[in-house]
Amino acid sequence: MAEKRDYYEVLGIQKGASEDEIKKAYRKMAREYSPDLHPDRTDCEEKMKEINEAYAVLSDSEKRQRYDQFGHGGLEGGGMGGMDGFGGFTGSYGGDMSDIFESVFGGIFGGGGGSFRSGGSSSANAPRRGRDVNTSINISFMDACKGTSQDMTITHQEKCTSCNGSGSAAGSAAETCPNCHGSGTVRVTQQTFLGTMSTTNPCPTCGGKGTIIKNPCSSCKGVGRVRVQKHVSLNIPAGIDNGQTLRVSNEGDCGINGGPAGNLNVEINVRPHPIFKRNGFDVECDVMITFAQAVLGDTIEVPTIDGNVKLSVPEGTQSGTKQRLKGKGIKRLQHDGRGDQYVNLKVEVPKNLTSKQKELLKAFENSLEDRNYPKKKSFKDKLKDFFSDMK
Repeated sequence: MAEKRDYYEVLGIQKGASEDEIKKAYRKMAREYSPDLHPDRTDCEEKMKEINEAYAVLSDSEKRQRYDQFGHGGLEGGGMGGMDGFGGFTGSYGGDMSDIFESVFGGIFGGGGGSFRSGGSSSANAPRRGRDVNTSINISFMDACKGTSQDMTITHQEKCTSCNGSGSAAGSAAETCPNCHGSGTVRVTQQTFLGTMSTTNPCPTCGGKGTIIKNPCSSCKGVGRVRVQKHVSLNIPAGIDNGQTLRVSNEGDCGINGGPAGNLNVEINVRPHPIFKRNGFDVECDVMITFAQAVLGDTIEVPTIDGNVKLSVPEGTQSGTKQRLKGKGIKRLQHDGRGDQYVNLKVEVPKNLTSKQKELLKAFENSLEDRNYPKKKSFKDKLKDFFSDMK
């Protein structure tokens, strides 16, 4: 008889390993060598017997102590335990073996009665929510600011009106599945080295429903739902922004087995505006003014999303000056109040001057003093100080 390998070596752990390390090592080895998981490998059955034997000893504190003191000889006659006549684990394997197998094989095994079982009731007949329908629309900048309603056509699933959702043709009904006899599940039992293993799976004949349709509805082909086009009026609130999504409840696909319908999700794409730009709930726009208006001041008309308004341009306005029009921005979604509008005043320098205009402009320039250009004077003073420090 071949000499037994060291149990710690079998599980790939050190002699002082903790209980948790032993259990983790066993799980890893069981995944690697389970004959059920690797039916094409001939070495797995013997390997698994060796792994089970090692774990049965090292997971039992009393047997582990004897083994650590006396080796394999200290376990002779000690009742290693094993498989009982029904294939169930008994003896020294301990009460946590079902937990081990559950964690190793992802919960497909269940304890009790000396056998390992899997399964659960079929959910094919449970109510299920219909899928959402996702789409998008394009709207103008002003429609986003003011709000609007827009008609659109969507395609979604509705309950078949020909069969009222049953899937069976008129005058017929679904019949009990002859394979599972209406349970929706089938059970297969087989003997493995782990014992008797029963697996419960959805019935392949009826798909887990427990019934079959022999005479399907011609409109829905037995599905109970049909894809149709529908006209929907979408209410777009004032203040909606580009990229936001509006949800319309119960306009998605119809539910299954009496479940609720899904939703219609509409992504809003806002087309850019030639004048206005949006910043949150504020609006910005650039307005050009002449050199004379900037110098002398003026009252001008500027555009807003509500129409033109009067704006006072102070004397000596610099290009890039920003003025605020309070409350002239976009309505805040789900809140009272509106944002503001900011007008960026930009001075346009005149081009294509005549000789006469140039002479007049030079004469005007020559009449100006430093006090007329306070920023220029300040800059000149800074330059003077800078060059003085360089000396």
